Parts: sequence; structure tokens; C-alpha cells
Amino acid sequence: RMDQALLLVRNGLRAPRLSLSARARPCHQCLYQFLAFVPPSNGSLREPGTVAVMVDTQHPLTLLLNSSVGDRELCKIQYHFGEFGNYSLVIKTLNTSTKTVYCDIVINEGPINSYLPILFAFLVYMGILIIVVVGRLFMKIDPVRNWVYKKLSPRETDRLINSELGSPNTIDSVSSDATPRLRTTASRQRLRSLDTFRGLSLIIMVFVNYGGGKYWFFKHESWNGKLRFPSALPSRFVFIMGTSISLSLSSMLRRGASKKQVLGKILWRSFLLILLGIIVVNPNYCLGPLSWDNLRIPGVLQRLGFTYLVVAALEVLFTRDGADSGTLETSCPALKDILPYWPQWIFILMLEVIWLCLTFLLPVPGCPRGYLGPGGIGDFGNYPNCTGGAAGYIDRLLLGEKHIYQHPSSSVIYQTTMPYDPEGILGTINTIFMAFLGLQAGKIILLYKDQQKQIMSRFVIWSIVMGIISAILTKCSKEEGFIPINKNLWSISYVTTMSCFAFILLLLIYYLVDVKRLWSGAPFFYPGMNSILVYTGHEVFENYFPFKWKMQDSQSHAEHLTQNLTATTLWVIVSYLLYRRRIFWKI
Repeated sequence: RMDQALLLVRNGLRAPRLSLSARARPCHQCLYQFLAFVPPSNGSLREPGTVAVMVDTQHPLTLLLNSSVGDRELCKIQYHFGEFGNYSLVIKTLNTSTKTVYCDIVINEGPINSYLPILFAFLVYMGILIIVVVGRLFMKIDPVRNWVYKKLSPRETDRLINSELGSPNTIDSVSSDATPRLRTTASRQRLRSLDTFRGLSLIIMVFVNYGGGKYWFFKHESWNGKLRFPSALPSRFVFIMGTSISLSLSSMLRRGASKKQVLGKILWRSFLLILLGIIVVNPNYCLGPLSWDNLRIPGVLQRLGFTYLVVAALEVLFTRDGADSGTLETSCPALKDILPYWPQWIFILMLEVIWLCLTFLLPVPGCPRGYLGPGGIGDFGNYPNCTGGAAGYIDRLLLGEKHIYQHPSSSVIYQTTMPYDPEGILGTINTIFMAFLGLQAGKIILLYKDQQKQIMSRFVIWSIVMGIISAILTKCSKEEGFIPINKNLWSISYVTTMSCFAFILLLLIYYLVDVKRLWSGAPFFYPGMNSILVYTGHEVFENYFPFKWKMQDSQSHAEHLTQNLTATTLWVIVSYLLYRRRIFWKI
């Protein structure tokens, strides 16, 4: 099968049968998992005892051979098997007098290179990019441009950039009509970099949700550890949502909307996001919108909706007049993006204190206090039902085991059996913190307006600060820090680390798109303009043609990658066509 290899264990020892176990390298403090008993050799016929097992190829494995008599360790060998490879583990005695056991892995049939489809896909998309760039260069030639315009008569859509958010100078307002709608009007210019940032995060999120070609590195980390790209996507989406909140609410208040009206809009939009998440974008929605037996209550849109409610309300209620325009005097001008908002910071710090207290002080039955591990076979199997510690316990207690995510990423390597929801209640506190840091980026854009160097320097400073905090919390270690980086828990170190990268990424996109105008933001700009439609649509139509079809070989990375890239590209095309027709679905 995909991500597996065949291992033939050939036992040349005449001793009693052997026990073969394995452990994946990323599995921290895990128990060895039994694979097979290996029969002894037949001495009279000189035939080794043989057994065939399937081994995982996603991560390096440590193989352990023990004697069934006394459980004595005979040999231990580390090896990274290749997909669809055929291997032999040869066990024999080198010296009959000392009975020294020798173990070696022999390649019977070489594995396939499962990464070639990625290289091919990269070359295809690079070819498309080159064609587009060359085409644009030709379009700068007057005779060519005139001929193309004459043939195609394209409609001008550059002014459609204006919508939903806006730049510090001319920020779009939100209509008082608080219902989902198709908007066909646009006015005012906005920062393209924000939509590009949002669209980049969204499109890669769509690709990963569709399967990412079934490659292990396009999946979320099982528990603690270095951040794969998919683990960074939700946080970046939350971050740019916070930035958008700062810009859009500032525009609404400047245009004369009362705080009561703005709060009403915030409450309604949050309600719609949560409703979309529970009723429409839900793994169990096919059972019917009123089927609550196994309906998952937490979810991505649910968390975004609640986070939006808290952060946006915080911004409206505690922002002082003149703070966003920079006219409010402060004792320290260098901190004018922080000091005027001290009530917001106190509120956020209080939330973090609550998270720390619940995480490290809440008693969890059968688990050590402050446990942050995955449970299952982790921690030497001492706490198999403690997945997520206090975070998992709170969700199971308040929501019920049937109403949270049933197949967490920890179940793959750590073989956990407890339901655990990565969008659970306790982690939402740190999601709010992440959105608040994005809000801070929006304040910087507002306060410094056209001072592009100041904006970029502030982004660098915030990135450095967040990086230093992450280094302290994690001790620059995967497992040994005070609070490890963990996307499932949305730990504080995860938030500060991802904020560090988010500030840098926003800086780069802002520089390329809005400062130097070296890049228009295409194609990510278009889905960024219709993010709710693309996210909801890709979830609802996930199993329908042309986004999915019956494969010839379901064990082929190439076919999965082709299908997933096709589906993702189709959503980019859909968003581009909607952009051309001036259709934007907003809440």
C-alpha cells in the first residue's frame, strides 16, 4: 500500500523464536509496537525462519529484535524504508563461540521515487508562470496589445480591488445590511497585499484539506515538533483576519457609524460564521442539519466566528478617539501602537493567565496535572487516555465525546484512541491572542499610513520580539521546552512562533505588492477576495466532480496529487471568474 514497504525477516538462529518490534523516530518516548514473531531456522534443512511484515515508510524506524526467552535484546537497527520497496532483515550468528548476533538490512527490490510527481507538478506550474510572464511582456508592445484588445475586448476590472477592507487612506466600509450577499459594487482602493496574504493561506489550506497528494509532509504534525507548512496555515488565516478587523472597523467608525451599529454587525457576522461551520461545513452535515447524535460542534469557521466576535468587540469598545489616526498624544511615541490600547492588552493578558491556569492547574482524572502530551503510546504508555490534557478534558466534559473530532492527527503515530478536537474550547483563547497580534499589524498600517519604511520596520521588530518569546518558551527544543510548539493545543509558543513568521510573510508580500509593485498578487489575490465562498465551497463540493473522481490507482501519489491540484486550481479559476464579474460573497 501507499507509504508502505515489504520487509522479509530471515532468522538464521536456531534459538527460540524472536520478537520483532518497531518505533517511529518522531514518536517521542513511545513504546515499541509489536510487528511479528520470527520462527527459528530449521537447522537440518539449513533454511532460515522467515516472516513477512509491512513497515511504514513515512518516517525512519527503529527495529528491535528480542529473544522470546528472557526478553533479551539481540539487536537494534535504524532504517528509513522506501515506498513499495522490498527488503530483507537478515539475522545470523557471526561467531558460534561468542554467539554474537548480526543484523543487516538488504534491499531485494528498490523503492520507487514517490517525489517525482511533485517535481513534475512544480515544472508544470512554473511553465504556466513563464508563459504568463512572457505574455505580459508581449502585451507591453503597442501593436500586440491593440490587436489583443480588438479581438477580446476585455472589461476593465482593476477598480474591483476595492472591497471589504481598504488601505489606511481609503478603507472600505461595511454595509449596514447585515446579511450574506453577493456584492457587485466596489469603490475605494485597498491594500492588495492583505488579500494576497489571505488568498495564499487559503489556497494552500484547500490543497491540504483535499489531501495534499497523500504525502505525509502535507499533513499536520502528530503532536509537538517542528512546524510543517500545513500547521502554519490556520494561524496565518487567523492573523490576517485580525489585520482586516483593524482596517475595516476603523473605516466604519470614521464614516459615522455608531458603536452600537458596529457591534450589531459584529454579532451578526459572528453568528453567521458559526452557523455556517456547524450546519454547512461539517463532516456530518449529510446526516441532516438537525441530527445531533454525532454532530461536531467545534470547527474552523466556528472558531473564526467566535474569535472575530471577541477581537472585533474588543477593538470597538476600547479604542480611544484619535488612537488609530495617530493624533492621540502618548508619553512614548515609539510605543504609540501599544500604549493607547492598554485596556485591550490587559484583557488579552488576562485571557492568557486563564489559559495557563486551566492548562497547568486544572485536575484531570487519571492524568498528571499540567500534562501536555498526546497520550496513547507516548510517554511510555503511562497516560493512554490523557490526549491533550486539560484541553481535551474540557471539550469532552462540556461538549461530549461524540461532538468533537474523532480522528486527531495524534492517532497516526501515537495510536491514541480518545477523541480530541484541535479547534476545541481552550485553544480558542490562544486563537484570540493570534488574531489580536494580527490586529496589531493593522494598527501599525493605520498609524503610520504612507510611511512604508516605518510599517516594515515595525513588522520586523514585532517578528523579532515574537521569535525571542518563542525561543524562551521552547528552549529552542522540540520536546524539552517549558511550553512546546503544538498546533493541536494552540499553545502560546505555537502562537508566538507563527506570529513571528506571519509578520515576516506580511512584510515580504507588502513590500512586493504594495511598495515596489513587483507583483500583482495573482493568482492568490482572487481567492483572497472571496475567501468565505472558496472555503465553504471547497468543503461542501469536496466529493463532487470535477473536484473529485474515481481513480485508476488509489495507491498512487501521482493520481492523488493530480486530483488535489486540479481541485485547488479550479477554485482559483472560480474566484478569478467571480472577480471578473464583480461578484463578491461577504458576510
